[in-house]
Amino acid sequence: RFGPFQRHAYYESPELLRLLVDHVIDGYYPELTDAADRPADLLGAVAKASAHLVGRWMAAGFVHGVLNTDNMSVTGESFDYGPYRFLPRNNPNFVAAYFDQTGLYSFGRQPEAMFWNLQQLAGALSLIASQEALVATLNAFSRLYREALCASMLQRLGLTPRGFEVDFEIVNAAFRALSEGGEALRWEPFFFDWFCGRASEPRALNGPRAAVYGGEAFAAFRDALKGWEPDRPSRLENEYFAQAEPEELLYDQIEAVWAPIADADDWAPFDAKLARIEAARRAWNFSSTAI
Repeated sequence: RFGPFQRHAYYESPELLRLLVDHVIDGYYPELTDAADRPADLLGAVAKASAHLVGRWMAAGFVHGVLNTDNMSVTGESFDYGPYRFLPRNNPNFVAAYFDQTGLYSFGRQPEAMFWNLQQLAGALSLIASQEALVATLNAFSRLYREALCASMLQRLGLTPRGFEVDFEIVNAAFRALSEGGEALRWEPFFFDWFCGRASEPRALNGPRAAVYGGEAFAAFRDALKGWEPDRPSRLENEYFAQAEPEELLYDQIEAVWAPIADADDWAPFDAKLARIEAARRAWNFSSTAI
């Protein structure tokens, strides 16, 4: 967690900070063993992993809920997300935690929260690292995040990447289309309906959300899709994509699975949900590198 670094910095213990940096590098980032500025290079590795993580959250419509520094891992993994939610629909102001009255950790502010946490980690490491190097690493976070978001969104859309600068155009078009859908379009069905881009257009325009896709933003989105080839469109042959609806993990569904467990120790709905999620995982067949 980021917290132990902050603790040693608070007590002004540079020797303990160095020991902690060495421990993390030995255990998780051995490629940094011979780095000239180990603390600064460690921050760079953590920033890259964190950008990758928050990029995947944003593509998945995942809201962590409690993004304080002690819920951040140097390995860039999600953990300690008690009040998490998956978005019902696109809403940058959506919050997961009942106590988040100001939207500090809302869906749309997650990249900002992650960057703030990295600033706190950098502040702790400033006791033992070059400030100039730490600042340079922080300044690179925005680009790292946008690259990670772009890669994750391209995978979610099932499109073959063309290059970051060009690919971000379709990412922006997708977010505009999601906004255009409003209350009538849930987050997960959008990616389900348009998986592999133009290869799914007949399916999307004849499916249960056909009326939603007639707006101006969707016309622009469909037009933009012409520039991207589908990635492994044979995946659409999976019976999963013959369904009208994708598998989701919304809050009311989680509650429905938990109720029979709490009331009667009945795990059958839970097991059935896991089986459906596994079937969806096989159908999407994402590469492990971005999602």
